[in-house]
Amino acid sequence: MERYRGLPFRSISQFMNLFELTRALVDIDSVTPREERVGEFLFDYLSKIPGARLERMPVEPGRFNVFARWDPPVVALSTHIDTVPPFFPSREDDQFIWGRGACDTKGIIASMIFAVQDLLASGERRVALLFVVGEERNSAGARAAAKDPRGTRFLINGEPTENKLALGSKGALRFEIVARGRMAHSAYPHLGESAIEKLLDVLERLRRMKLPVDEMFGPGTVNIGTIEGGRAPNVIPDFAKAEIFFRLVDDGASTRSAMAEVVNGQAELTEVLCLPAQKFGRLDGFETSVVSFATDIPTFNGAWGEPFLLGPGSIHLAHTAEERIPKKEIVEAVGIYQNMVRQLLK
Repeated sequence: MERYRGLPFRSISQFMNLFELTRALVDIDSVTPREERVGEFLFDYLSKIPGARLERMPVEPGRFNVFARWDPPVVALSTHIDTVPPFFPSREDDQFIWGRGACDTKGIIASMIFAVQDLLASGERRVALLFVVGEERNSAGARAAAKDPRGTRFLINGEPTENKLALGSKGALRFEIVARGRMAHSAYPHLGESAIEKLLDVLERLRRMKLPVDEMFGPGTVNIGTIEGGRAPNVIPDFAKAEIFFRLVDDGASTRSAMAEVVNGQAELTEVLCLPAQKFGRLDGFETSVVSFATDIPTFNGAWGEPFLLGPGSIHLAHTAEERIPKKEIVEAVGIYQNMVRQLLK
């Protein structure tokens, strides 16, 4: 670990070591869709690597992916640069770096950059870095990148897997449910129609749904993530809305069909996102796992090559007020990513 503490560390780290880079990334608020500042930081930082050819790959106004390559790339190391809310800055102790995005995925970004720097120093230039926006909401960056590939044969996607090679990841299916009613004075409820009661009926049926089960992934799950509606305690509500998130163990077709029956005309059902469950290949010499979270990989749809999934940090700490990443795992990931790249290049 000591070699990553001192300055300088080869050419890219004239001003930051591995942990300093991780903290600098955490300290930039990049809650979706506010990724522009961290994108500009990465573009500037990567421009310091000799021979880097960089692109801002447009996604939408004020949002872009960052792509860096040297020789024509065979392997791309990729992760997302956005985070979930709320933003909070970094701090550090002997074991961990703390802060929003520390493990999801600012520490991963730093490990990937340092891995590529080491590969370049050893003469291996057939590698690229692709950092995308929007994974935490709708995979907008991966969708844009899938339309504009760069000829890579392999994609190493970074998410918190505790440095284990994931053999599969659950998918994601997200819905918005909107119920509508008619306002009235709450003293005369028969004159109105409660949107909230309609929504509650739908959600009760949703909670009784039987979800698919897979031998590798286990059972599918569902989360009622948000509920909103109503005007005031003394007004019959004319509007209510809920956001629903399924973790899929298949392609989502049966869950989508079941949801239409659950709503049963009492509300409007809008599908926001569907990412099927994914199963990945193996590499020799890696500890493996199966993860329950979704990633950008289905959205890439093979356009950037055969996918692999691995990164430092625990998903159990991502999206929490205690988000942190072990320093030891950030350092280990630098070597692990190099090993993966070299195996794939063979």
